[in-house]
Amino acid sequence: MIGCYYRRLPAEGDLQTFSPTDYTRSNWDPELQHGSPPLALLTKLIEEKAAGSGLRIGRLSLDILGGVPVAPLRARAWVERPGSRVCMIVAEMSAARDSGPARVVARVTAWLLAVTDTADVASDRYPPLVEGRTAPLPGYFADAGGYFDAITWRPQYTEGESAAVSWFSPLAHIVDTEPTTALQRLAVVVDCANGVGAVLDPNRFVFMNTDTVVHLHRLPAGNDFALRARASIGPDGVGTTTAEVYDRAGFVGTSAQTILVQRS
Repeated sequence: MIGCYYRRLPAEGDLQTFSPTDYTRSNWDPELQHGSPPLALLTKLIEEKAAGSGLRIGRLSLDILGGVPVAPLRARAWVERPGSRVCMIVAEMSAARDSGPARVVARVTAWLLAVTDTADVASDRYPPLVEGRTAPLPGYFADAGGYFDAITWRPQYTEGESAAVSWFSPLAHIVDTEPTTALQRLAVVVDCANGVGAVLDPNRFVFMNTDTVVHLHRLPAGNDFALRARASIGPDGVGTTTAEVYDRAGFVGTSAQTILVQRS
């Protein structure tokens, strides 16, 4: 690992505080964070809140409620809907403003479900993906820096196929050198589906996602993840990107994003 996305600062009461590093910077605006690091950090808080519960995350839903600045932020997690079989945990981060109270800028809602043995009936919708030769990065992202310095992005040759495929590996810890789970590592790259499945020229259009929703029929493993993604653009400035999500062993789930489309 080459560093971290966040450095832990002293807590403020029940709020954890973090300082984002340059590895969180977005390609759209270097003063704002890319969507994946906030998703990964809030996923970490949710997993810590759920430790020992016998439940595991089946869905993560990130809502970006405002520009997430590359500046110190506060975060917390709480149980919104307790339960022994089904539970909802929410985590959110807030950032200071020049005037007025801090503003909540990102929120992750997670459904957690009870773990039981269903190995005898387990099934995958798609066969595993095998990584092939790496194609060149799209020119717009090749020198983006910031967040893209902390991942490896390996596009695949998919000419003639209906969706684009890329493999990713995160290169940084989420917080300092604290242990990082495979789910957190997936969370720190899954927001990239919007770039993988892009059908618009980023030199002519801005297409920012307002959310990322991930459904997982099994937990991911390892440090390498593939996204098979495709965007659809509507006639009125709104689009969606959907993706299948893989680790080395095979298909693990799906993601979906809502896109705001504007001409540059």
